[in-house]
Amino acid sequence: MFFLFNDILLYTSRGLTASNQFKVHGHLPLYGMTIEESEEEWGVPHCLTLRGQQQSIIVAASTRSEMDKWTEDIQMAIDLAEKSSGPAPELLASSPPDNKDPLSVSDCTSLPAGLISDQRPVSISYVCWYRMQSLSFYDILQSNENQLSGNLLRKFKNSNGWQKLWVVFTNFCMFFYKSHQDNHPLASLPLLGYSLTIPSESENIHKDYVFKLHFKSHVYYFRAESEYTFERWMEVIRSATSSASRTRALSHKEPHAY
Repeated sequence: MFFLFNDILLYTSRGLTASNQFKVHGHLPLYGMTIEESEEEWGVPHCLTLRGQQQSIIVAASTRSEMDKWTEDIQMAIDLAEKSSGPAPELLASSPPDNKDPLSVSDCTSLPAGLISDQRPVSISYVCWYRMQSLSFYDILQSNENQLSGNLLRKFKNSNGWQKLWVVFTNFCMFFYKSHQDNHPLASLPLLGYSLTIPSESENIHKDYVFKLHFKSHVYYFRAESEYTFERWMEVIRSATSSASRTRALSHKEPHAY
């Protein structure tokens, strides 16, 4: 798991500590770093070499678009670091051992993909780790502009009835309350990795203003009270779904993926 800061790129080990925190594996100062595509050299798709002043590491993203996001953000951070007064002495004093094996940007899938009933918040880094997702600087900025709350009707894949809930969308996650007066959510649904679609006719929903969220075998239907609220929910949720950067706005009658 990689964390990009304004002066270093931090990478952690695969395991989590007992306190659910990431264990630091090493870091690479951004000052003086260069980025090179190295798929041919290593024979690994979507592979990059990050060359620092004292060491280099090889990383591989899961997709081309993810690699492009990382490249853009790392290069932006490098440019900002170059404009500063240089790296902090403590960053140059210690460096992790060289590792010539490619390091995967993300490589785990065991986070519960469905609703989380525990009231404790699930951190975004935790979701990224287990869902194999990356968040760019632009994604974070967009999340600050896309927050919404209101009533929605929810239906599970294998259920017949609809449950009315007060729903709050913020920080890439939907929180479900029995009413707007409740202080604690009944459950939450982190949306990173989910796809946003309109139900097809074969799903036999037969309701207006319905959208569908699905990730692997997990499927949820949500129904808005009006066309306006439907469009607003689609707009904000689209910002958190995996296909958000590659889609266009569709009307509620079009059975296409967002």
